[in-house]
Amino acid sequence: MNWYEKLNEYFPIEEMKSKKHMELLLKERSDVYYKDESPDHVMMYGEFDTFLFIDYVWVSSNARGKGIGHQLIEKLKSKGKPIILEVEPVDYEDTDTEKRLRFYQKEGFQHATSIGYARKSLATNEINHMEILYWSPEHEPESSIYEKMKMMYKNIHAYKDKEIYGKSYQSADEVLTLDENRDMENILAELKATK
Repeated sequence: MNWYEKLNEYFPIEEMKSKKHMELLLKERSDVYYKDESPDHVMMYGEFDTFLFIDYVWVSSNARGKGIGHQLIEKLKSKGKPIILEVEPVDYEDTDTEKRLRFYQKEGFQHATSIGYARKSLATNEINHMEILYWSPEHEPESSIYEKMKMMYKNIHAYKDKEIYGKSYQSADEVLTLDENRDMENILAELKATK
């Protein structure tokens, strides 16, 4: 299986970019979009001047628990920039969602409870709600994480979307919201409570 097949088999359709989209990013945005790959892992990420964005991380099932995920995160942390990623809320019928959240919690990530994320999938035409996690060496405020997410969205998620998919994704301002009074429980705190 090639790197794209590994990701496509693991991630839900509403979260996957097309192979063409990812190949264009790797080719045309090689200044910011990268692939880190071995037989046991695939990590797609963006590196901007002031932050990193993890687009996808896949670790083969037979290599899980061997520290590969930790090593990948440490490699990114060593760059000294905030790291941002999107996660699905916990689905107790899908144990992988809880395992992923526990992993990021252990790695020191925080839940950006004031940032809302709701994007219509071009594949399913349904609204996909995600939560934003971040790690910051300088205790970055969520308002700054929000601005970085908007920049990433325009430069990675919506890159040449009309050309690739025949239609455009919603704008970053439609998808992302910042509301300090957002009615959202901290999904990582909830994990501690259910441990």
